Amino acid sequence: MFYSSKTKKNIEVAVFILIIVVAIFFRFSNITKTPPGLWVDEAMNGTDVLNVLDGQSPKIFYPDNNGREGLFIYLQSISVNLVGPYPYALRVVSAIIGVLTVIGLYFLTKEMFSWEIAAISSFLMAVSFWHVNFSRIGFRAIMLPFILVFTIYFLLRGLKTFRWGDFVVSGIFAGLGFYTYISYRVAPAIFIALVVNYWLFLKKKFEATQFRVARHKFMEGLIISGLVALIISLPMIFLLVSKPDLVANRQTQLSVLGSENPLADLTVSTIKTLAMFNFNGDWNQRHNLPGQPMLIWPVGIFFLIGFIRELRHWLKRKNGYFSPIHTLLFSWFFVMLLPGFLSFEAPHALRTIGVIPVVMIFSALGLHWSMERLLSWYGLHEPSYQYNRVSFLHQAKNIKIITLVIFLSAVALAEHNRYFEVWAKSSATKFAFTQHLTSIANHLKSQDRDAPTYILVNENGVLVDGVSVFAQPIKFITKTHTQKSAQEENIYYISGEQLESFKFPKTFSVIPLVNDEDTVKFLKNNLKLKEKKYESFSVYSK
Repeated sequence: MFYSSKTKKNIEVAVFILIIVVAIFFRFSNITKTPPGLWVDEAMNGTDVLNVLDGQSPKIFYPDNNGREGLFIYLQSISVNLVGPYPYALRVVSAIIGVLTVIGLYFLTKEMFSWEIAAISSFLMAVSFWHVNFSRIGFRAIMLPFILVFTIYFLLRGLKTFRWGDFVVSGIFAGLGFYTYISYRVAPAIFIALVVNYWLFLKKKFEATQFRVARHKFMEGLIISGLVALIISLPMIFLLVSKPDLVANRQTQLSVLGSENPLADLTVSTIKTLAMFNFNGDWNQRHNLPGQPMLIWPVGIFFLIGFIRELRHWLKRKNGYFSPIHTLLFSWFFVMLLPGFLSFEAPHALRTIGVIPVVMIFSALGLHWSMERLLSWYGLHEPSYQYNRVSFLHQAKNIKIITLVIFLSAVALAEHNRYFEVWAKSSATKFAFTQHLTSIANHLKSQDRDAPTYILVNENGVLVDGVSVFAQPIKFITKTHTQKSAQEENIYYISGEQLESFKFPKTFSVIPLVNDEDTVKFLKNNLKLKEKKYESFSVYSK
């Protein structure tokens, strides 16, 4: 018994909806509390959002805190305007973009292969610790996979149908990419590789007359897409050209190319980056379970199978040319790993975030091929294959479906446990997201202040408005992001260097970010303040 085309379509729609539901669950479940705290980079976005909501002119690039592209901040301003200055207001934007990326990957993979491969790849991304984690943190980097998936999806549709609309939409996404995350700046190499390969593909596939027609439509679509992308990206390109130091400082600080032995450092960084999928992953607690592979081990195995098989297929040049789809996959993979190869901090899950979609595609291809091989083996050992092939194929298909459901369910449960039970509840995660700073902020919001409270910003970090960036979580949550708003709330920020010479009023309180021995001695002995201890911080008052 085989399914009718209508039943198959209904199954496909049901699976697609299920994937969306799973993606939503993994990204929105308990988002008001997980991750705990608020990291300073997220909070820096938050204070810029508050400035935008106060009427400050939006910027395409925010130079503070090593520089950030502005598009994500504009989106976060919508959320904060709706719900207020809470950590989850910054993170819900990432969650929405994460879900949309899963949806986009489904359509992209279906365009390249089949709906079955699309379902597997998008489900793997829906539950992947790597993608789920960054879908729940207020980092602009989460926009990179989203932009890449939809740029490439509409570009492939345009190359298949030569419809102007697809090229226009692809150009819009491609142009917007320059306003998302620094790693996108290498992405044009992916599109160039695809376009060159597709040109050669057209020359091989079509005869002279047909080639001229296809070439004309191809060039027409390419020019449309390129012009749209160029027009949209021009302001950022102009900024990159006119003020290279403004946007290049962070790259220079962290690039192995600026080291004393760049070739050796690049080799080590490349090896570490390539090994992160199956061996040793990112050690940053905010990015990963420290040192754990970026792919859970069964998925990692299928990733290797898929990668090796597709690489062999690509290099065979079966019809006398490199497959454009495979050129796209491998250029996407290696180009998006370049920021990791060039980083001193390799392996780095955040800077290589653009590779996640293509890694899930390779994993899905490897899993699908393995299932087919399993069924092939089953056929050789099943007598019914010889006598009733129709019955066998139906039975084999059911076995394949059941096996996939069990495997993918097990992966989802394992990833859920890794994220929500192991990582989210770890004390190291609370520390990594500076939960003590949000505790200070929530304490300040709950108090009526007749006397001023001074936040002693004695934790080292990039300076923003004269104090360390570690003041930003408190500034965002308490809405004391400007001098005027701080005065209205009677909250003030002083640096550790200012403490000994600062002129305090007769009645006041001090809350240090770090309760180190020298600070405590000075507050108690020199300023004669009394300490009141809370769970993760202390308040010193007269």
